[in-house]
Amino acid sequence: MRLRTPAVAGSFYPGTRGELSAAIASCYTRPLGPGRVPPAPSTDARVVAVVAPHAGYEYSGPVAAHSYLHVSSLRDPDLIVVVAPNHYGIGSGVSTFQEGEWETPLGRMKVDSAASSELVADSGVAAFDPDAQRLEHSLEVQLPFLQALYGDSVPLLPISLLFQDEETATRVGSSIAKLVRGRRAVIVASSDMTHYEPAAVASRKDAAVIEDVKGLATGRLYSTIARLDVTACGYGAIAAVMEACRRLGFHRGELLRYASSGDTTGDNNQVVGYAALRFV
Repeated sequence: MRLRTPAVAGSFYPGTRGELSAAIASCYTRPLGPGRVPPAPSTDARVVAVVAPHAGYEYSGPVAAHSYLHVSSLRDPDLIVVVAPNHYGIGSGVSTFQEGEWETPLGRMKVDSAASSELVADSGVAAFDPDAQRLEHSLEVQLPFLQALYGDSVPLLPISLLFQDEETATRVGSSIAKLVRGRRAVIVASSDMTHYEPAAVASRKDAAVIEDVKGLATGRLYSTIARLDVTACGYGAIAAVMEACRRLGFHRGELLRYASSGDTTGDNNQVVGYAALRFV
Protein backbone atom coordinates (compact mmCIF):
# COMPACT_ATOMS: atom_id res chain seq x y z
CA MET A 1 0.00 0.00 0.00
CA ARG A 2 1.42 3.37 -1.06
CA LEU A 3 1.82 6.09 1.58
CA ARG A 4 1.66 9.69 0.42
CA THR A 5 3.65 11.63 3.02
CA PRO A 6 3.10 15.37 3.61
CA ALA A 7 4.79 17.74 1.17
CA VAL A 8 4.01 21.04 2.87
CA ALA A 9 3.59 20.28 6.58
CA GLY A 10 5.60 22.86 8.48
CA SER A 11 5.24 25.45 5.72
CA PHE A 12 1.66 25.82 4.49
CA TYR A 13 0.39 24.59 7.86
CA PRO A 14 1.97 23.53 11.18
CA GLY A 15 3.94 20.31 11.17
CA THR A 16 2.92 18.87 14.54
CA ARG A 17 -0.44 17.48 15.63
CA GLY A 18 -0.95 19.89 18.51
CA GLU A 19 0.03 23.00 16.62
CA LEU A 20 -2.02 21.97 13.59
CA SER A 21 -5.14 21.29 15.64
CA ALA A 22 -4.78 24.68 17.30
CA ALA A 23 -4.25 26.42 13.95
CA ILE A 24 -7.39 24.88 12.47
CA ALA A 25 -9.46 25.87 15.49
CA SER A 26 -8.15 29.43 15.26
CA CYS A 27 -9.09 29.65 11.56
CA TYR A 28 -12.77 29.50 12.60
CA THR A 29 -12.47 32.29 15.15
CA ARG A 30 -9.97 34.69 13.58
CA PRO A 31 -11.33 37.98 12.13
CA LEU A 32 -11.78 36.66 8.56
CA GLY A 33 -13.26 33.36 9.77
CA PRO A 34 -16.90 32.49 10.43
CA GLY A 35 -16.61 33.40 14.12
CA ARG A 36 -17.56 30.03 15.55
CA VAL A 37 -16.28 26.48 15.60
CA PRO A 38 -18.25 23.69 13.91
CA PRO A 39 -21.25 22.46 15.90
CA ALA A 40 -22.46 18.88 15.99
CA PRO A 41 -23.58 17.59 12.55
CA SER A 42 -27.17 18.58 11.88
CA THR A 43 -28.21 17.57 8.37
CA ASP A 44 -29.22 14.35 6.72
CA ALA A 45 -28.39 15.70 3.25
CA ARG A 46 -26.73 13.13 1.04
CA VAL A 47 -23.95 15.35 -0.33
CA VAL A 48 -22.30 18.62 0.67
CA ALA A 49 -20.12 20.45 -1.85
CA VAL A 50 -17.89 23.49 -1.43
CA VAL A 51 -15.11 25.57 -2.93
CA ALA A 52 -12.20 26.23 -0.56
CA PRO A 53 -8.87 28.06 -1.03
CA HIS A 54 -5.52 26.32 -0.59
CA ALA A 55 -2.90 28.91 0.37
CA GLY A 56 -1.03 28.80 3.66
CA TYR A 57 -3.38 28.71 6.63
CA GLU A 58 -2.07 32.08 7.80
CA TYR A 59 -3.51 33.67 4.66
CA SER A 60 -6.49 31.62 3.45
CA GLY A 61 -7.30 29.37 6.41
CA PRO A 62 -10.02 31.60 7.89
CA VAL A 63 -11.75 31.83 4.49
CA ALA A 64 -11.53 28.05 4.06
CA ALA A 65 -13.08 27.69 7.52
CA HIS A 66 -16.34 29.12 6.15
CA SER A 67 -16.51 26.22 3.70
CA TYR A 68 -15.69 23.66 6.36
CA LEU A 69 -18.25 25.07 8.76
CA HIS A 70 -20.80 24.18 6.08
CA VAL A 71 -19.21 20.78 5.49
CA SER A 72 -19.41 20.04 9.21
CA SER A 73 -23.20 19.89 9.02
CA LEU A 74 -23.05 16.53 7.21
CA ARG A 75 -23.46 13.55 9.48
CA ASP A 76 -21.34 10.41 8.92
CA PRO A 77 -20.10 10.78 5.31
CA ASP A 78 -18.76 7.63 3.68
CA LEU A 79 -16.63 9.33 1.00
CA ILE A 80 -14.61 12.53 0.69
CA VAL A 81 -13.78 13.76 -2.83
CA VAL A 82 -11.20 16.52 -3.25
CA VAL A 83 -10.55 17.95 -6.73
CA ALA A 84 -7.47 20.15 -6.97
CA PRO A 85 -5.16 21.65 -9.61
CA ASN A 86 -1.72 20.30 -10.46
CA HIS A 87 0.60 23.29 -10.15
CA TYR A 88 3.80 21.44 -11.02
CA GLY A 89 2.97 19.97 -14.42
CA ILE A 90 4.05 16.49 -13.31
CA GLY A 91 2.37 13.34 -14.55
CA SER A 92 -1.05 12.59 -16.00
CA GLY A 93 -3.59 15.15 -17.13
CA VAL A 94 -6.03 13.82 -14.52
CA SER A 95 -4.53 11.71 -11.76
CA THR A 96 -5.72 9.72 -8.79
CA PHE A 97 -4.47 6.95 -6.50
CA GLN A 98 -5.32 3.30 -7.05
CA GLU A 99 -4.77 2.54 -3.38
CA GLY A 100 -2.85 3.82 -0.39
CA GLU A 101 -3.06 6.41 2.36
CA TRP A 102 -2.57 10.18 2.61
CA GLU A 103 -0.74 11.26 5.73
CA THR A 104 -0.86 14.57 7.60
CA PRO A 105 0.18 15.34 11.19
CA LEU A 106 -3.42 14.49 12.17
CA GLY A 107 -3.25 10.92 10.83
CA ARG A 108 -3.74 8.89 7.66
CA MET A 109 -6.72 8.90 5.33
CA LYS A 110 -7.24 5.75 3.29
CA VAL A 111 -7.87 6.05 -0.45
CA ASP A 112 -11.19 4.61 -1.61
CA SER A 113 -9.88 2.16 -4.22
CA ALA A 114 -13.31 1.30 -5.56
CA ALA A 115 -14.16 4.96 -6.12
CA SER A 116 -10.84 5.73 -7.81
CA SER A 117 -11.22 2.69 -10.07
CA GLU A 118 -14.73 3.83 -11.01
CA LEU A 119 -13.43 7.33 -11.79
CA VAL A 120 -10.73 5.97 -14.09
CA ALA A 121 -13.08 3.56 -15.85
CA ASP A 122 -15.97 5.99 -16.31
CA SER A 123 -14.28 9.31 -17.07
CA GLY A 124 -11.95 8.15 -19.82
CA VAL A 125 -9.48 10.88 -18.82
CA ALA A 126 -8.26 9.90 -15.33
CA ALA A 127 -5.26 7.64 -14.66
CA PHE A 128 -3.63 6.05 -11.65
CA ASP A 129 -0.58 8.27 -11.22
CA PRO A 130 0.32 9.01 -7.58
CA ASP A 131 3.59 10.66 -8.58
CA ALA A 132 1.60 13.48 -10.17
CA GLN A 133 0.50 14.50 -6.67
CA ARG A 134 3.78 13.90 -4.86
CA LEU A 135 4.72 17.61 -4.48
CA GLU A 136 1.28 19.18 -4.72
CA HIS A 137 -0.07 21.34 -1.90
CA SER A 138 -3.52 22.19 -3.27
CA LEU A 139 -5.11 18.92 -2.23
CA GLU A 140 -3.01 18.26 0.84
CA VAL A 141 -3.94 21.47 2.67
CA GLN A 142 -7.65 20.53 2.59
CA LEU A 143 -7.13 17.25 4.43
CA PRO A 144 -6.38 18.52 7.97
CA PHE A 145 -9.62 20.51 7.95
CA LEU A 146 -11.48 17.33 6.97
CA GLN A 147 -9.61 15.20 9.50
CA ALA A 148 -10.43 17.71 12.24
CA LEU A 149 -14.12 17.14 11.44
CA TYR A 150 -14.24 13.40 10.72
CA GLY A 151 -10.98 11.83 11.84
CA ASP A 152 -9.43 9.19 9.60
CA SER A 153 -12.47 6.96 9.21
CA VAL A 154 -13.82 8.42 5.96
CA PRO A 155 -12.11 7.21 2.76
CA LEU A 156 -10.66 9.71 0.31
CA LEU A 157 -10.87 10.09 -3.46
CA PRO A 158 -8.02 12.47 -4.42
CA ILE A 159 -8.23 13.96 -7.93
CA SER A 160 -5.53 16.23 -9.38
CA LEU A 161 -6.09 18.16 -12.61
CA LEU A 162 -3.19 19.13 -14.84
CA PHE A 163 -5.68 19.47 -17.71
CA GLN A 164 -8.35 22.01 -16.73
CA ASP A 165 -10.17 22.52 -20.02
CA GLU A 166 -13.95 22.47 -20.07
CA GLU A 167 -14.29 19.02 -21.64
CA THR A 168 -12.00 17.43 -19.06
CA ALA A 169 -13.77 19.18 -16.17
CA THR A 170 -17.16 18.11 -17.51
CA ARG A 171 -16.12 14.47 -17.79
CA VAL A 172 -14.58 14.43 -14.33
CA GLY A 173 -17.64 16.15 -12.84
CA SER A 174 -20.00 13.71 -14.55
CA SER A 175 -18.05 10.77 -13.13
CA ILE A 176 -18.04 12.26 -9.64
CA ALA A 177 -21.81 12.66 -9.78
CA LYS A 178 -22.25 9.01 -10.75
CA LEU A 179 -19.99 7.64 -8.05
CA VAL A 180 -21.40 9.70 -5.17
CA ARG A 181 -25.06 9.22 -6.09
CA GLY A 182 -26.70 7.32 -3.28
CA ARG A 183 -23.78 7.91 -0.92
CA ARG A 184 -23.17 10.41 1.86
CA ALA A 185 -20.29 12.40 0.43
CA VAL A 186 -18.25 15.56 0.82
CA ILE A 187 -17.00 17.18 -2.40
CA VAL A 188 -14.35 19.90 -2.24
CA ALA A 189 -13.07 22.02 -5.13
CA SER A 190 -9.66 23.41 -4.15
CA SER A 191 -8.76 26.73 -5.74
CA ASP A 192 -7.38 30.16 -5.04
CA MET A 193 -8.71 33.02 -7.16
CA THR A 194 -6.90 35.84 -9.00
CA HIS A 195 -3.13 35.94 -8.40
CA TYR A 196 -0.80 38.92 -7.96
CA GLU A 197 -2.96 41.82 -9.05
CA PRO A 198 -4.02 44.93 -7.11
CA ALA A 199 -6.76 44.13 -4.64
CA ALA A 200 -9.39 46.19 -6.47
CA VAL A 201 -8.63 44.46 -9.78
CA ALA A 202 -8.61 41.01 -8.20
CA SER A 203 -11.90 41.68 -6.45
CA ARG A 204 -13.56 42.81 -9.68
CA LYS A 205 -12.36 39.82 -11.67
CA ASP A 206 -13.17 37.35 -8.93
CA ALA A 207 -16.66 38.78 -8.48
CA ALA A 208 -17.42 37.95 -12.11
CA VAL A 209 -16.16 34.40 -11.69
CA ILE A 210 -18.13 33.96 -8.46
CA GLU A 211 -21.34 35.00 -10.22
CA ASP A 212 -20.82 32.22 -12.78
CA VAL A 213 -20.13 29.71 -10.02
CA LYS A 214 -23.27 30.80 -8.18
CA GLY A 215 -25.25 30.20 -11.37
CA LEU A 216 -23.68 26.75 -12.00
CA ALA A 217 -22.83 28.20 -15.43
CA THR A 218 -19.80 26.16 -16.43
CA GLY A 219 -19.59 27.40 -20.02
CA ARG A 220 -19.94 31.01 -18.94
CA LEU A 221 -17.25 30.46 -16.30
CA TYR A 222 -14.73 29.54 -18.97
CA SER A 223 -15.77 32.53 -21.09
CA THR A 224 -15.35 34.88 -18.14
CA ILE A 225 -11.93 33.48 -17.27
CA ALA A 226 -10.76 33.95 -20.86
CA ARG A 227 -12.34 37.39 -21.30
CA LEU A 228 -10.99 38.86 -18.07
CA ASP A 229 -7.73 36.88 -17.99
CA VAL A 230 -8.54 35.50 -14.55
CA THR A 231 -5.65 33.60 -12.98
CA ALA A 232 -7.64 31.38 -10.62
CA CYS A 233 -5.40 28.33 -10.38
CA GLY A 234 -8.10 25.69 -9.84
CA TYR A 235 -10.77 26.83 -12.27
CA GLY A 236 -11.02 23.31 -13.70
CA ALA A 237 -11.52 21.87 -10.22
CA ILE A 238 -14.30 24.39 -9.59
CA ALA A 239 -15.88 23.57 -12.95
CA ALA A 240 -15.75 19.82 -12.29
CA VAL A 241 -17.51 20.23 -8.95
CA MET A 242 -20.06 22.59 -10.52
CA GLU A 243 -20.82 19.94 -13.14
CA ALA A 244 -21.17 17.25 -10.47
CA CYS A 245 -23.48 19.48 -8.46
CA ARG A 246 -25.64 20.31 -11.46
CA ARG A 247 -26.08 16.61 -12.23
CA LEU A 248 -26.87 15.86 -8.59
CA GLY A 249 -29.70 18.37 -8.52
CA PHE A 250 -28.07 21.31 -6.77
CA HIS A 251 -29.62 24.61 -7.80
CA ARG A 252 -26.99 27.28 -7.17
CA GLY A 253 -23.80 28.28 -5.42
CA GLU A 254 -23.65 30.68 -2.49
CA LEU A 255 -20.71 32.87 -1.55
CA LEU A 256 -19.77 32.40 2.09
CA ARG A 257 -16.70 34.68 2.25
CA TYR A 258 -14.33 36.49 -0.08
CA ALA A 259 -11.03 38.01 1.01
CA SER A 260 -7.49 38.38 -0.26
CA SER A 261 -3.98 38.06 1.04
CA GLY A 262 -4.00 41.84 1.42
CA ASP A 263 -6.55 41.53 4.21
CA THR A 264 -3.90 39.65 6.19
CA THR A 265 -0.66 41.33 5.12
CA GLY A 266 -1.95 44.87 4.61
CA ASP A 267 -0.27 44.97 1.19
CA ASN A 268 -2.95 45.42 -1.46
CA ASN A 269 -0.62 46.03 -4.40
CA GLN A 270 -0.34 42.37 -5.42
CA VAL A 271 -2.79 40.03 -3.77
CA VAL A 272 -4.19 36.54 -4.15
CA GLY A 273 -7.95 36.22 -3.88
CA TYR A 274 -9.68 33.58 -1.76
CA ALA A 275 -13.32 32.53 -2.00
CA ALA A 276 -15.39 30.12 0.07
CA LEU A 277 -18.59 28.91 -1.56
CA ARG A 278 -21.16 26.22 -0.96
CA PHE A 279 -23.65 24.59 -3.30
CA VAL A 280 -27.28 24.17 -2.37
